Amino acid sequence: MLDALFRPRSIAVVGASTDPTKLGSLPIKFMLGADFKGEIYPVNPRASTIQGLPVFGSVKAIGKKVDLAIIAVPKELSRAAVADCAEAGVRAAVMFTSGFAEVDAPGASAQREITALARSAGMRVLGPNCLGVVNFAEGMVASFHPAFALTEKRAGRIGLASQSGAFGGLSYNLARERGLSFSYCVTTGNEADIDIAECVSFLANDASTEVILLYLEGCRNGPALIEALKTARRKGKFVIAIKVGRTASGAAAVASHTATLAGSDAVFDALFRQYGVYRAQTIEEFLDVGLACAVGKPPRNASLGLVTVSGGVGVLMADAATNLGLEVTPLPEATQARVREILPYAGPRNPIDVTGQVVADPKLFERGLEIALAEGGFGGLVTFTGALPRNPEHAPMLKGVFASLRERHPDVSLISAGLSTPQFRDELGALAIPSFEDPSRAVRAAAALRFFAERSGETGRAEQRAHPPLPEGPMGEVEALRALGAAGIPVVESHLAPDAKSAVDAARKIGFPVVMKIASPDILHKSDIGGVLLGLASEAEVLKGFEELLARARRAHPRARIQGCLVAPRIEGGTEIVLGTNLDPVFGPVVMVGLGGIFVEILHDISLRLAPIGIEEAHAMLRELKGFALLEGARGRLPADIEAMARALVDLSSFAHAHAHEIVSCDINPFLVLSKGAVAVDAVIVRNS
Repeated sequence: MLDALFRPRSIAVVGASTDPTKLGSLPIKFMLGADFKGEIYPVNPRASTIQGLPVFGSVKAIGKKVDLAIIAVPKELSRAAVADCAEAGVRAAVMFTSGFAEVDAPGASAQREITALARSAGMRVLGPNCLGVVNFAEGMVASFHPAFALTEKRAGRIGLASQSGAFGGLSYNLARERGLSFSYCVTTGNEADIDIAECVSFLANDASTEVILLYLEGCRNGPALIEALKTARRKGKFVIAIKVGRTASGAAAVASHTATLAGSDAVFDALFRQYGVYRAQTIEEFLDVGLACAVGKPPRNASLGLVTVSGGVGVLMADAATNLGLEVTPLPEATQARVREILPYAGPRNPIDVTGQVVADPKLFERGLEIALAEGGFGGLVTFTGALPRNPEHAPMLKGVFASLRERHPDVSLISAGLSTPQFRDELGALAIPSFEDPSRAVRAAAALRFFAERSGETGRAEQRAHPPLPEGPMGEVEALRALGAAGIPVVESHLAPDAKSAVDAARKIGFPVVMKIASPDILHKSDIGGVLLGLASEAEVLKGFEELLARARRAHPRARIQGCLVAPRIEGGTEIVLGTNLDPVFGPVVMVGLGGIFVEILHDISLRLAPIGIEEAHAMLRELKGFALLEGARGRLPADIEAMARALVDLSSFAHAHAHEIVSCDINPFLVLSKGAVAVDAVIVRNS
């Protein structure tokens, strides 16, 4: 638990300064202004009082229990400051000091030294090179950022955890301009000890926090972040993340900024999908979705009603909703007729254009909204009211309309769009109605709320079971198929033939035509050397093929260990997909599925998850594929056995998880899916060296 960091009752400020502009002065000023009820102990050997508080020469000299120390001294004094805190039994420390691992190798060495010193005393450390932590409910400001100069204690339901201090301060400033309030803000800096995963875990378990805004540059402890996100989802928390470093240049910037291992961005995408995290692309979207989650209500279905005073804006919103996967369902014909009776000039379909008539008769607007909510079957409703909320004559009327609607429809997801005022926005917020000036942003917020509605509750149970040990030594296709078969994955019937006569015997047993492949643990990609022959229809072709395959293998890889050839049946029809696993350095084994051929090679149509997974997650992966319609039987194709695919994904993920300590990657390509059943035709397993 991190209570000493987030909820301290006593704070020592090491490096407290009489200069009001210094880092060691600002936290004291901020906490006094925010009426922090705990004890504040300035520490400075050359001062007697600071901001009216008695000063101590050292932390040990305080002589009382100290929960948290703020260390705001130059780097050359930081080790002595940490040692003083450790000897005094301080439970946690926030280090503003920079010049450590984010700079160079000597800095990294100094960081490791102070971290070891703190750990030996059982003291937790946030930072160094961080902006600190703020508890808004208690006025606890262990930060020097001017954004946190609190003049009021306005605690909210949003927790912000950021690996970047500057991003955290900017996000907080922009959020306050939108009327958002927070429970906690924490920035982790270099993460010498306390990392982003622990902070997310704290917020996920905090009763006052309902929405978590998360800024990530990378992750040091993948399993801990997974558990934190699991907890957040299980407890019904909304998590919105910005993860930077998608591009090669972006990832390089992350490394130079925080010395954090960025990891594969595609794996972070998989992590977010798996645990119901909404990934925002911009700060605007980050905060918009945070606002929608903190204020609004998730919709009960994907059908979105649009009510507008402008036909053009209605079309804009409808396009945005469709592009975001929402359904702009038309009103029933009978309902459309009723709308026309009330509003003869209205466009009654959906979007429902009530036109500018509502200015003359505001009750018409309310009646149009009521009909849409009562008879449209919409899970959510977005309204566009133009500039009416800014008009002092119309704003009270609109507030009354929304209040009446909320009273009659307490559980419906309502979002307002239009030129507004802070007062009108706050009044709608009190009715659980988020307000945006840009109608497209309002629709995006509606889509985000639907995202969370579809991912509420716990994830499906992942399947883990014991697996037999892998065979000793190198693993060629023979060994790979055997190991996968033992894991429950259906594999093709194949026979290892060490000589030509054995190959003929195997072909007779299988029945012609057959497929023959070179068998060698040293030749993983057989097709690259012409090591696969298809459709051998006679004994003579098998005999000739055997010698030809061996000759090709010896020419291409003179030193390769040749086991002979694999003989297998030729399987007709079906759809080729690719299954695989890879060992991510941060999160461990990752399972992948993609359609074969050009879908993988050119379109990169794949889906990823962290292993192990359950059957529900496997089905979700398959439905994420752009070419999923082909598996369902599009354009006259026979439907593929989707259940067999999903089952194979689950078994492969369990296999990868069980052997994570010894398998780097596994590729099953192709995995042939038939109308009934499926079979692995070829496989490659790469072990740890």
